[in-house]
Amino acid sequence: MILTGPAIAAAVRVGEITIAPYDPTRLSPNAYDWRLGGTIRICDGELDAAVPTTFTERTIPAVGLILEPGVLYLGVTLEKTGSERYAQLLNGDHSIGALGIWVHVSAPLGHQGHAIHWTLEMRAAKPVKVYPGMTFGKLVFLTSLGTPASYQRQHAKYAATSGIDISRLYEEFPRGAP
Repeated sequence: MILTGPAIAAAVRVGEITIAPYDPTRLSPNAYDWRLGGTIRICDGELDAAVPTTFTERTIPAVGLILEPGVLYLGVTLEKTGSERYAQLLNGDHSIGALGIWVHVSAPLGHQGHAIHWTLEMRAAKPVKVYPGMTFGKLVFLTSLGTPASYQRQHAKYAATSGIDISRLYEEFPRGAP
């Protein structure tokens, strides 16, 4: 079940949900409006699942940064979010989609026990300018059934993420052999 805006606010007040920075005006009937952080990684060259992705990291200037088609960008949420009690779903916003930006379509699930600044996969259909701190999507919180299993406590691959993270599929390949 999805938490309502008032239920999210109540869970933040009692410490069951972390949203930092938190702004109660960003609550909607069933979600929290998250924002784009101020750093972006531009993935360079060909991508290969067997080797770490090379990238150029940039600060998004206050005057904005134009995203170009055909480029994979990795961004980050301004807010750090998480909960030991609730799972999360991070989605792009209709307004962002209407600008031709596809954001975070491959991994929208935030597991219980994983409080992070989310890494965002971003692609643009046409050149489009983005700004740090702009509203980029909606975050919903979900109740879980069954015994909770904390992502952080399971030492999962991305548990130590502290900002933008590249794919770590290369860690699954034996040394020297794809």
